Amino acid sequence: MTEKLTGSARNAALATLSGWSEVTGRDAIQKSFKFADFNEAWGFMIRVALAAEKADHHPEWSNVYNRVEIVLSTHDAGGLSAKDIALAKVIDAAA
Repeated sequence: MTEKLTGSARNAALATLSGWSEVTGRDAIQKSFKFADFNEAWGFMIRVALAAEKADHHPEWSNVYNRVEIVLSTHDAGGLSAKDIALAKVIDAAA
């Protein structure tokens, strides 16, 4: 089972990310992405989906035209874990 990040380990992990914020009322992080059009947004989602499947760790997300909203949390850990930090970095690289 994946362990939940807490204390200084959590703070250090979050410090490695840019533009991600904590979700109010949840142990999760979120980020919004805006693209030129739907095709760019969808291409981004495909790249993220392939990486998420390979990592066996899947985001919560929504897409409206050129915007993609992503929330990351590890459900079996009960909150934010190293899996979320790793996937956030992959997501940022895909953007």
